[in-house]
Amino acid sequence: QVQLVESGGGLVQAGGSLRLSCAVSGRIFSINAMAWYRQAPGKQRVLVAQITRGGSTNYADSVKGRFTISRDNAKNTVYLQMNSLKPEDTAVYYCYANVWVVTANDYWGQGTQVTVNS
Repeated sequence: QVQLVESGGGLVQAGGSLRLSCAVSGRIFSINAMAWYRQAPGKQRVLVAQITRGGSTNYADSVKGRFTISRDNAKNTVYLQMNSLKPEDTAVYYCYANVWVVTANDYWGQGTQVTVNS
């Protein structure tokens, strides 16, 4: 069974920083793409940033220049460094991973709350 465990969310003032982590565990052959999504109250879940196994990245326009996604393949962990946070970044942040077990499947973390006060 594959599990994604997130950490690092919390409450921060506008302009502050937070770092999210997501560790993947279980019977894993390899991990393909990893990503962070977020869902604000009353809105759909949207992509924030994604990273391939080789390290290529892609960001939502709203976070470009402020957020950085990275991964440690040896630790099966993905990170999201969030700087210059704004109140509109407030959301539940979800970790995503496409994991090879027997076949490639999509897995999600339980979500971590990020709240940015103005």
